[in-house]
Amino acid sequence: MTQLSPAQNPPADGTPTPGGTAAAPAPAAKPASDSSSKALYGGKSSRRVTVRDIAAAKERGEKWPMLTAYDAMTASVFDEAGIPVLLVGDSMGNCHLGYESTVPVTMDEITILSAAVVRGTKRALIVADLPFGAFQESPVQALRNATRLVKEAGVGAVKLEGGERSAHQVELLVSSGIPVMAHVGLTPQSVNAYGGYPVQGRGEEAAQQLLRDAKAVQDAGAFSVVLEAVPAELAAEVTRSLHIPTVGIGAGIGCDAQVLVWTDMAGLTSGHVPRFVKRYANLREVLGGAAKDFAEEVVGGTFPAEQHSFR
Repeated sequence: MTQLSPAQNPPADGTPTPGGTAAAPAPAAKPASDSSSKALYGGKSSRRVTVRDIAAAKERGEKWPMLTAYDAMTASVFDEAGIPVLLVGDSMGNCHLGYESTVPVTMDEITILSAAVVRGTKRALIVADLPFGAFQESPVQALRNATRLVKEAGVGAVKLEGGERSAHQVELLVSSGIPVMAHVGLTPQSVNAYGGYPVQGRGEEAAQQLLRDAKAVQDAGAFSVVLEAVPAELAAEVTRSLHIPTVGIGAGIGCDAQVLVWTDMAGLTSGHVPRFVKRYANLREVLGGAAKDFAEEVVGGTFPAEQHSFR
């Protein structure tokens, strides 16, 4: 084959060459894969993430992050960082409202804080917890309270604890048009029954029950399921067994997604944190240092300075 010199290279658009022969059009460039634009984390879409996006991520084998959020400002930071799913968790009881557990959290508190998180975000799917006592009585009670979160707070989905025992609640909510994220394994609302926060699913019988719980909420229509404080090998088995995504918290690397309470993740929580927590910052030290600097400048008479004053 004769190699054309640069001067002889025919135009790419197929116009005739000086010799009079029309060159074949250059092949159209193949469109770049749009899988990256569809990614839950790092994707280019500015619309709200939906449960259909969550299902598609499972099909692609894509892992994704989830964080809790309890106010508009913090939620906006996480939304801008690209976190695709934010959970207004009843963990607010421990880390935001000063309770000793999640049990005292009320529907009023969840609703107010969920609305704030929705207002502070543009893209993330906002999931709100149904707190203790808001769904256990009956599926109808669950529907009434979930409807309130959707209508008053504007959330895109709700989360509720329990496997087989909560399947009827999940089924009614989903059939009524409310997406549900389920939660099995360690369910913190049952702290009084557990006598603490033990790892769940150890032993053959317990492992089989956890698998039944996960399949029960999947069959009831849940779009995903949180696995909390579950042995990593079991969580990986559950993940392989389900067609809906699993969200791990203390459940190893084999889950489809991972969630952390944001105050734990950012190092704002004081004292003991669970083994599964990784601190990605030391926000408690940063905020404490800023507060001390402010106080010292006030006491020393250097704040406010001229640039902070009006004339």
